[in-house]
Amino acid sequence: MKVTVELTSQTDSYLIKNLYPLYLYDLSEHYVRYPNKHGIFEDSDDYRTLDDQYQVQHIWWEKPGCLFPYLIRVNAVPAGFILIASPPHCSEGVDYFVHEFFLLRSFRGQGVAEQAAVKVFEQFSGRWELFTNPSERNKVGQAFWRKTIANYSKDTAAELYGDTFDGYKLIFRFDNRNTNR
Repeated sequence: MKVTVELTSQTDSYLIKNLYPLYLYDLSEHYVRYPNKHGIFEDSDDYRTLDDQYQVQHIWWEKPGCLFPYLIRVNAVPAGFILIASPPHCSEGVDYFVHEFFLLRSFRGQGVAEQAAVKVFEQFSGRWELFTNPSERNKVGQAFWRKTIANYSKDTAAELYGDTFDGYKLIFRFDNRNTNR
């Protein structure tokens, strides 16, 4: 199985935008969220169509060098995405933030997600942070990040619970500067 991670441009942004509703649907299981009155997974009823939702996502392709929208492919098939932010879209003292991470269910449990995460971590050297839902509903996601980050950081990552801009989360932090890979 060939796993690739590629930085997308405005031209191919539609690939991530097509996968995004599936990601929000997956999250609804962990956060007990429901679609708005138009059937779109958004907090506001202002979003009537997927095209409305796409418009909000344009920011990921409007700030090159600051926001990095990566597409995950498995054997050339679009399989997921990783959205990486850098300052000023990170917490103070953080160089890179995993804003969103998604892999289609048909590719899970095969090592694809860990390969993709590592490929992105290797793109940037610095202080990293990511959060995930700390609830019982997200035990699989928590276990994935614990394993992936522990393997990658050689057990040097910090794990804590705390308040974030997105509510109370399980927070992972690690630094891949000065590592021999």
